[in-house]
Amino acid sequence: MKTLTIFTPTYNRAHLLRRVYESLVTQTCRDFEWLVVDDGSTDFTRQLVEEWQREGRIEIAYVYKPNGGLHTAYNTAYAMIETELSMCVDSDDFLPDDAVEIITDEWRRRGGEEYAGLLGLDFDYNTMEPIGGHFPEGMTECWFLDLYTRRIHRGDTKPVLRTALMREVSPQVGFEGEKHFNPVYSMLKVCDRKKLLVVDRCLCIVDYQTGADSMSEQIYAQYVGSPRSFAKLRALEMTLDRSPLVNSLRVAIHYNSSVAIARRRGLTDIPPSPRPLLTALTYLPGLLLARHILKRCPIR
Repeated sequence: MKTLTIFTPTYNRAHLLRRVYESLVTQTCRDFEWLVVDDGSTDFTRQLVEEWQREGRIEIAYVYKPNGGLHTAYNTAYAMIETELSMCVDSDDFLPDDAVEIITDEWRRRGGEEYAGLLGLDFDYNTMEPIGGHFPEGMTECWFLDLYTRRIHRGDTKPVLRTALMREVSPQVGFEGEKHFNPVYSMLKVCDRKKLLVVDRCLCIVDYQTGADSMSEQIYAQYVGSPRSFAKLRALEMTLDRSPLVNSLRVAIHYNSSVAIARRRGLTDIPPSPRPLLTALTYLPGLLLARHILKRCPIR
């Protein structure tokens, strides 16, 4: 059995998938398989992947599912993956030629059950520099949440996780009609229990796709479109052992904001707060944040 599964959730991005594929067939280590999770595409994704399967240059599995959002694609992936390690590579990203070799070598040399997996760097396609910079010199392991709450590293990172741990917290259950439930929800559950090994190397090259809307406008639309999902994520974050008070306050404000938006939309099945006092103390700032979001992206 292979050591690593690289899975790619995709929706109508056949025009981008070839770059992912080409980066996989040029890997210096073949100790991996590729799983393409088609989240209801209506383009020629299936035909393209089946063509690559016939070529037989790498091991490829393909599964089609009705469109349900990114977290449902992750659920499908973790239900299928049997390798020890797994990593997500988005359809608009690709790997450097030695990514799999770095991952498998580092895991064999340093990995074990005491770790949740590995954490490497995302590089920007345009600059070929790490997004947010390198990890601090000499860092060999870390708690995932510490990277952001303690300002150790503020940029994008590439997690490679132990599949067995992710399956323990799967499936990630969302809400009907809400497709923007961040898969980091499940990762936070795992990475609050175990550290990650740090690999200060490029594991993925990120090519951000631009469109008519800015990224900030897109996130506002997600807040409005999936408020219960965001409330559930914030509720989890308030329970994490590694979350300092300042971060918990920020999270509570966002929780209140999501609850206010959900109520404005007439939704009732809202995840309860695990920290009522903190939630009460941040109620007013949460309402102000909700007002700001709804001003930028009104409910339609």
